[in-house]
Amino acid sequence: MSEVIISGIQQIGIGVSNVHEAWKWYRQNFGMDVKVFEEAATADLMLPYTGGKPHDRHAILAINLQAGGGFEIWQYTSRTPQPSDQEVLLGDLGFFCAKIKTKDAKAAHELYRGRGIEVLNEPTKDPRGHLHFYLKDLYGNIFDVVEGDGWFKDEKKLTSGSFGMTIGCTDLEKSIAFYGDILGYDQVLYKGDAVEDMTVVPGGSGKFKRAILTHSKPRLGGFSKLFGNSEIELVAVEDRKPNKIFEGRYWGDLGYIHLCFDIHGMDALRKLCEEKGHPFTVDSFAGRGESFDMGEAAGHFSYIEDPDGALIEFVETHKIPIIKKIGWYLDLRKKDPRKPLPNYILKAMGLNRVKD
Repeated sequence: MSEVIISGIQQIGIGVSNVHEAWKWYRQNFGMDVKVFEEAATADLMLPYTGGKPHDRHAILAINLQAGGGFEIWQYTSRTPQPSDQEVLLGDLGFFCAKIKTKDAKAAHELYRGRGIEVLNEPTKDPRGHLHFYLKDLYGNIFDVVEGDGWFKDEKKLTSGSFGMTIGCTDLEKSIAFYGDILGYDQVLYKGDAVEDMTVVPGGSGKFKRAILTHSKPRLGGFSKLFGNSEIELVAVEDRKPNKIFEGRYWGDLGYIHLCFDIHGMDALRKLCEEKGHPFTVDSFAGRGESFDMGEAAGHFSYIEDPDGALIEFVETHKIPIIKKIGWYLDLRKKDPRKPLPNYILKAMGLNRVKD
C-alpha cells in the first residue's frame, strides 16, 4: 500500500449562477487567469449530495501562478442554483469564507476599494499578528485577504490563489483533531476567543472559540511548490445555535461547495479515513474504475465529510494539460509522487493564460 502524500489545497469549489461572469471577475481581481480545464458534463457520482439524481453543470478550474490553489468555478445548467434561505453568519457550519494571500494588505485594500469592490474593513491584525481584511465578491461570497509570504512566481500581482478556508464547527477540539490527523494541519498558530478582527463579518459580534492551523511539514508532490503553505481557521459560536450553511440545498448550489486537496495514495487515504471515522462518501474508483475522465484532465476523486458535514474533496491527478495548444499533457503516474515538478513545467502552464 502506498503512503498518503498531500501536496496542498488544489482548489476551492465555488457555486455560482454564471460561470463565465464569475471567472472574469476572479481573473480581474484575484489574478485567477490560467485555465486548467473547462468542461460541460453531467455530475452523476455526487448523488448523495444532489438529491439522488445526476445534474448537468459547467465547470472551470483556474489558477494564479504566483502561488496557491485554484478556484473550481461551478454552475448548474440543468437546474437553477439555490442560495441559502438565510444570511450565512460567522460560526455557521461549513465553509464561511475562503482565504487568499497578499504581498501587501494595505496596497491590496486600496486597490479593491478603488475598484468599488465591497471591502468590509480596514486592514487589521489577526491574533497571530498577520494583517488581513475581508471583502465580498460580486455574489456576496466573503474572502479573507491575508498578508503572507511564500510565493512561487512573481507576476506583479498583489494576491495568490486559494490559501485556506474559515470553517464553522460545533466542537473546536474535535475539528482540530480532524484537520490535523487526516489533512496534516498539525500546528496550532492560535487558539482562543479573540475575535475583534472578525466583528465586521456577518454574525461577527457574538461569542466564539477560534483556532488557526497550519502544517508543520512542507507539502510534497508535483504541484507542492505552486500550492505552497496553507491554513485552516476554525470558528465555533458559543452564544447561539449555528445553522448548517448547506442545509436543504445541493452540493453545487451558491457559495463554497468544497475544499479540495491534491493527493497521492488514494487507497492508503481511504483506509486512513475509515480508521479515523470519516469514510469516503463518494469514490470515483468505485463508480468508474482507475481514472475518471474530466475532459482535459483525468484522475481519481473522492469525498469525505468533516465532523460537521463540510465536504472535503481529494483528487489524485493522473493527466493534466500543460500547454493545450500543442497537445502537451502530463501523465503524473509516471512521476515520482514525492518530488515537485520542475519549475519550467509549472511555469509553462502560463501559456494557457486568458487575458481580458
